[in-house]
Amino acid sequence: MRQVRTRPFTPIAQANLEEETVLQDYRNHVEERAAQNIPPKPLNAEQVAGLVDLLKNPPAGEGDFLLELLSERVPPGVDEAAYVKAGFLSAIAKGEDSCELISKEKAVELLGNMHGGYNIATLVELLDDKALAPLAAKELKHTLLMFDAYHDVEEKHKAGNEHATDIIKSWAEGEWFTSRKLMDDKITYTVFKVTGETNTDDLSPAPD
Repeated sequence: MRQVRTRPFTPIAQANLEEETVLQDYRNHVEERAAQNIPPKPLNAEQVAGLVDLLKNPPAGEGDFLLELLSERVPPGVDEAAYVKAGFLSAIAKGEDSCELISKEKAVELLGNMHGGYNIATLVELLDDKALAPLAAKELKHTLLMFDAYHDVEEKHKAGNEHATDIIKSWAEGEWFTSRKLMDDKITYTVFKVTGETNTDDLSPAPD
């Protein structure tokens, strides 16, 4: 197979480059990876911090692309990049920051799409926000990686928070599963086989 030479991926947050050049560098990175039939690398914490700056002052015509990067190219969970993303979206949802491209409601939706980790505390906190509580509850109903934050939802339920009560009922009824579309009649997979001892460490993004 022909080898494709790739240039180093320039971090979005690199200050000495013009915004347009930075975004073009990322597009070049995507094309170079596509030439090798592999997806682009996810953004790291530094790149997400730079992305946040661009979202606050978006170049003309780049709004949709910037939102796509924030929504689709940041690792979920407890990655450092996810911490930066969750902090930015949390600040918008709480009214501590603003972005013309992201409303409070959109921020809650994007937090919910992170599936667990640094987004949870804010979503639980927003159950006490009259305007955003229904949206936060909707996202939490389909979030399984709650860990100890389950008890925070339980406490709100005991205190009479109707949204927390609805969430617990939804979890008990397995709405996160029953609301999914039916499986296809046929699903094609690629099997990854590792010689020797095999466990999920071979596929896990965790550093340790």
